[in-house]
Amino acid sequence: MRHGPLLAAAAAGVLCANALPHLGTAAAGWRMLTPLGGRDSSAWINGIWGMTNLAGGLMLLRTVARDGQEVGPRRESFGVGTAAFAVWTVVGERAFAFNSSSGAPGR
Repeated sequence: MRHGPLLAAAAAGVLCANALPHLGTAAAGWRMLTPLGGRDSSAWINGIWGMTNLAGGLMLLRTVARDGQEVGPRRESFGVGTAAFAVWTVVGERAFAFNSSSGAPGR
């Protein structure tokens, strides 16, 4: 099997997983870092960024699913992408405090 579809499925998982915190932030009316508005991005900007990530991830996943090949490894790669993003979110926030106004823990 070529690795391209597996990498694309993993990237789709990352994009879809990245959408959730931004959409949740938007729904709650909070502020959070985005590339569009910086560290203090509004709920609206987070909603736009979240929807963009979700749409991009789903479109990428759809292109991976089109060639009729075995779905199991691609589904697993999608899961690896979502899990990798989840780990990055927790570790990155603890180490770099991307969304914390007080800085990283212990600083």
